[in-house]
Amino acid sequence: METILPLLCGTMAAASIYLMLSGNLIRFIFGLVMATNAVNLLIFIAGRISISHPPLIPEHLPVSELPMANALPQALILTAIVIGFALLTFVFILFYRAYQTLGTVDTESMRFAEPVEKEDVSDTKAMEGNGV
Repeated sequence: METILPLLCGTMAAASIYLMLSGNLIRFIFGLVMATNAVNLLIFIAGRISISHPPLIPEHLPVSELPMANALPQALILTAIVIGFALLTFVFILFYRAYQTLGTVDTESMRFAEPVEKEDVSDTKAMEGNGV
């Protein structure tokens, strides 16, 4: 199990990068969600997945003699889930606004929908005077 999960994490990260580079905003959002899940899985794997006992210490012992589960990866994953949800909400709002304004989800079409910068009139007249 400890060898399958890192492979799954790497596969998810690669798939998320592929989706984010595809040029479609909907695929980008799915890739972003997959990337946050891959990072959460990576944090979970870093906490060592093995059979362990819950972190309960008997009253007569100052320190547990038994192996304990590490609570830090779980706390980090919960924090990452909350931050990922906030980021996803923000991205959905940006996606909706971009689609509403530009009418497309293709990033190449969005690039061409940007306003063209106006050339300086004095530069154009100077170039015409030089015969260019």
